[in-house]
Amino acid sequence: MSKTNAIRILEAGKIDHTVHTYEVDEDDLSGETVARKINADETTVFKTLVTQGDKNGINVFCIPITEELNLKKAAAASGNKKIEMVKVKELLPLTGYIRGGCSPIGMKKQYPTYIEETAQLFEKIYASAGVRGMQVCLSPADLQKITGAAFADLI
Repeated sequence: MSKTNAIRILEAGKIDHTVHTYEVDEDDLSGETVARKINADETTVFKTLVTQGDKNGINVFCIPITEELNLKKAAAASGNKKIEMVKVKELLPLTGYIRGGCSPIGMKKQYPTYIEETAQLFEKIYASAGVRGMQVCLSPADLQKITGAAFADLI
């Protein structure tokens, strides 16, 4: 696979990371399947969720694949009264990424980003590298630095 925008940004920022590729099954884009295919503990694999807030527009949340985003906590963390998930058809125009390949790194615009605070318990975590079939492994602190994210209680 060729380098994605997310990988180029990590390299340009001299961020220590590893890339893990896997065979994509279009019928099963679940995070649990991704974790199994890259031989990673499910608690260290994070999904990227994009929401629309009532006060400040688009927000990005990174949470473990095994968890659900708590919309009340996410709204509070992002300074909104309420938020809702963006529709799948809006994902590509907003972020430049598709479902199952949405990375918090290198979106079309720099949106406010929040990482579940439990990420800090791990030396390394995984996030999408910007395409289906590719994950990037890096420290939570480096993911925070490269995305300008804040850690927050989101689940």
